[in-house]
Amino acid sequence: MTPRILVLPGSNRNGSFNAALAAAASLELAGQGADVSRISLADYPLPLVDENLKNETGVPENAVKLGHLIAAHSGVFLCCPEYNSSIPPLLKNMIDWVSLITRDGDRAFKPWQGRYVALGSASNGKLGGIRGLYHVRSVMVNVGTQVISEQCAVSGAADAFEADGRLKDERTQAMLTNTCKSLIRHCAMMTAG
Repeated sequence: MTPRILVLPGSNRNGSFNAALAAAASLELAGQGADVSRISLADYPLPLVDENLKNETGVPENAVKLGHLIAAHSGVFLCCPEYNSSIPPLLKNMIDWVSLITRDGDRAFKPWQGRYVALGSASNGKLGGIRGLYHVRSVMVNVGTQVISEQCAVSGAADAFEADGRLKDERTQAMLTNTCKSLIRHCAMMTAG
């Protein structure tokens, strides 16, 4: 069975390096045989996580939509900007809202539970945003996902991508290829089981 993988950039900025990485990851995953869906969080606006709001009106509809989308895939590739060596607020807010989903009608429902997750980052800095991935990894493990050990960091991101969306640097492309290969392998084991 073909693994279904959701690719999600943690930035809505025009010209986002992480949206470019999401496009490159989508190409690579599809080239390796995965069934890929790529989305933008701009299509799922959410208020800041607020327990009062949750208690009054429930988890926002867009978070529930994202929860169903995540649960429909065996894997997620998160492309994460680095803010002050940590996780960006847009991404953290989405992760937190989806983690607050516990039911779908009369059945228990935890969208993150059991998903395999790959992490990537892109930045103009020399480290490619990799410092922030430590925090993203910690958060994703805490919400019940299994984060694969391989990851990809793209440095000098303003000049890192070809016109067709692929990465220029062979070493960085190899990192992306290996990360995608590992994610597909883990997802294939999940769908086979």
